Amino acid sequence: MTTGSPHPAPGGAPDAAPGGAAGGDEVDLIVAAWRREAPQLDVEPLEVLSRVARLARHLDRLRRDAFAAHELETWEFDVLAALRRAGSPHELSPGQLLVETLVASGTMTNRVDRLAGRGLVERRPDPADRRSVRVRLTAAGSAVVDAALADLVEAEHRMLDVLGREERRALATLLRRVSAPFER
Repeated sequence: MTTGSPHPAPGGAPDAAPGGAAGGDEVDLIVAAWRREAPQLDVEPLEVLSRVARLARHLDRLRRDAFAAHELETWEFDVLAALRRAGSPHELSPGQLLVETLVASGTMTNRVDRLAGRGLVERRPDPADRRSVRVRLTAAGSAVVDAALADLVEAEHRMLDVLGREERRALATLLRRVSAPFER
């Protein structure tokens, strides 16, 4: 027994899960098994959060593939994207990069070193404090992050094509409400 949606897929055919559950997916099979094996537990959160976790794994793979096509690792894209989003002159302090990418100070120093070695960023003296530096996106860094972002957005659009515009907006609103307490 599954707990999947009775709604048919576009075209009138019922959805089929990889595990063979008509009208459901793998999570429906997992939830049904837990309800059978541990009926004393309310496993309803699994119906949402197991899907979020599975989608996160698919999204990680999709992103790695999009970035690999531009010879970038995910962490490299994260740093370059933070600089690109900063607006002209596309530079941030190492401390600002820490906040933007959620990594430790030693990790960021290593990442900036590696990106500078590839010519994607450069360190510049901070005009407000000569003892400090700013990390600036180079023209090469800007070109590669822009191209990787274009490919990523295209792939993410394909991933969400199963939803209409209003469904995507509603999902974004719901996910924002769930994730807001964990944000900085």
